[in-house]
Amino acid sequence: MAARSAATNVDWTKIYTGLGLDKTTLSNLQAFRARHSTAVSKNSALKATVPQIDLSHYKNVLKDQQAVSLAEKVLKDFKAVDYDVSKWNDVVGAFEGKAVSAAKETVSKIQTEQSSLQATLSNIQDARPFEDLTVDEVAKARPEISQAVETMIKKGKWSVPGYREKFGEFSLM
Repeated sequence: MAARSAATNVDWTKIYTGLGLDKTTLSNLQAFRARHSTAVSKNSALKATVPQIDLSHYKNVLKDQQAVSLAEKVLKDFKAVDYDVSKWNDVVGAFEGKAVSAAKETVSKIQTEQSSLQATLSNIQDARPFEDLTVDEVAKARPEISQAVETMIKKGKWSVPGYREKFGEFSLM
């Protein structure tokens, strides 16, 4: 009974939106929730539909009264069987451990990405406008640009491929 009340107290929207889980974890949670609700509805439907068998009708209709008395005896002697679900508890525990570790990994990835994005945003906000930068500062920030220019000069290439097609002919007038 405690499990049933715990399942109804879970705030699924907070879990889906507030924890920043990845798509795989969210789809697994949604599938688990769907399986749980299906199982609960099937269980309640089965509990609500206890079949009432009218054996007197079969006694009147069937010629083999021994079969009817045997069926009546079997129905009277029937007792519900309890199953040991402890082995399933281990499976659920393993799944839970896997889900928790995946969630922790996702949280650490998100925190790393968030700190990286925060540093990038800080760099963008603290940076000077592009117009104020000097060639030396750009070369220091992106050394591959200087290397590309040096290589082009060594090869005797004085124009950038595709520049004229994109920007047109440069004129000082």
